[in-house]
Amino acid sequence: MKVLVINAGSSSLKYQLYSMENESVLASGRVERIGMDSSIVTHEPPGKPDVTQVSEILDHITAVKKVIDMLTHPEHGVVASMGEIDAVGHRIVHGGEVFKSSALVTAEVKQEIKKLFDLAPLHNPAHMMGINAVEANMPNVPQVVVFDTAFHQTMPNTSYLYPIPRVLYRRHKVRRYGFHGTSHQYVSRKAAKYLGKPLESLKMISCHIGNGASATAILDGKSFDTSMGMTPLEGLMMGTRSGDLDPAIVPYVMNKEELTLSEVNSMLNKHSGMLAISGISSDMREIVEAMDEGDANAKLAFDMYTYRVRKYIGAYAAAMNGVDVILFTAGVGENSNVLRKAVCEGISFLGVELDEERNNIRSKEVREISTDASRVKVLVVPTNEELLIARDTYAIVKGESN
Repeated sequence: MKVLVINAGSSSLKYQLYSMENESVLASGRVERIGMDSSIVTHEPPGKPDVTQVSEILDHITAVKKVIDMLTHPEHGVVASMGEIDAVGHRIVHGGEVFKSSALVTAEVKQEIKKLFDLAPLHNPAHMMGINAVEANMPNVPQVVVFDTAFHQTMPNTSYLYPIPRVLYRRHKVRRYGFHGTSHQYVSRKAAKYLGKPLESLKMISCHIGNGASATAILDGKSFDTSMGMTPLEGLMMGTRSGDLDPAIVPYVMNKEELTLSEVNSMLNKHSGMLAISGISSDMREIVEAMDEGDANAKLAFDMYTYRVRKYIGAYAAAMNGVDVILFTAGVGENSNVLRKAVCEGISFLGVELDEERNNIRSKEVREISTDASRVKVLVVPTNEELLIARDTYAIVKGESN
């Protein structure tokens, strides 16, 4: 079976085509600037030259058609025809309380996703455009939706409820949902396999550290608590997001600066975090480089960032009454030895001992960076959300066809 994985944004579409026989990537790519006359299509088939084209792509239907054309092209394509693509899996940011696992796309499923537009107005409508675009181009191909929030549906109500009037939960489903669930689920499984231990026997803290960042406490193989909340704004300090702050700051600043709701929302999501404190960038690599050159604001941004990661690790160790494994994943977590060192050196009270030589090794494989004597194992686990989406899609479609 060949599975096409799609992550549709409002003006972009990323894709990977998998052969599920050996879980190899046959091709990957992206369509950027959808809706413009200068859209950019990048197609990357392993073993062949990359292809970049600029053309007019005004909607997602045309974008998906362009992807199919790339995949089936006689020179840089990887399949003879569209008929070789057996299923399509979609990343969906928000599944609310309805979706506790991945699901085959039906009219009912599409209707439920539409009901969640208010909870993820920047993401779910774009994902729906991706689903509809595939339907228009590949009407007989089954589609599966995989939700960022599904993994966190195992959280107890002590973790997901906010201490505000319960009527807001009953009427509007105001609660913690959490995100990056596909990543946290993938790396926790991968780590347990690497350690040769049952996932259910381990207390894990997974740190997905990228431009967006979240920490998750994983108890008995299930999400027990997670730092992102009803939206991805809560929790850790991030590249451009504030993370946790006193909610009274919002009306106070709105009044003092005469800001609209839209403006304060933009401030907290796009103009805060590392970018706001450093005054330089939201990119950890640029922050570290400036810090090494003596920039005090970059140093402050880095210290605030790593302090909050340590704080969440300590909180989740308390919540689970211990921790066996700490995981670092995503762009920054996988690649920044400086960040990992700063975090680990501040949690030695848990029994964490960092091996600096191991920490400095760069690799795309799972690796342990703690010492052999460390009471807590610390692992770097490269995430692969697309592969998990492909696996779920394969399993569901295969189950439907049996």
